[in-house]
Amino acid sequence: MIESNGGGQIAEELRALVSEAEALLRSTANAGGAEAQERAQATLQELRTRLNELEETVRSRARDVDSYVRDNPWQAVAVVGGISLLLGLLAGRR
Repeated sequence: MIESNGGGQIAEELRALVSEAEALLRSTANAGGAEAQERAQATLQELRTRLNELEETVRSRARDVDSYVRDNPWQAVAVVGGISLLLGLLAGRR
């Protein structure tokens, strides 16, 4: 269940974006100044750190939700049913 959530997909897309940014940085290393390249590398490193933190947070929350649903299946069904009912009512108004 953890890998099938949307957060994992977002993390993968961000990881791909970081890889593309690294490739772009390497390809333009000769064209830009040293200061600009250092700033870009620092920003890229910060982005990578934030991505790892985001991924860990998403995995932790997914584990919590999975644990709750396994421990309280009928409450989870009731909550999802209530949310579905509200969304249905809102969609019906339009």
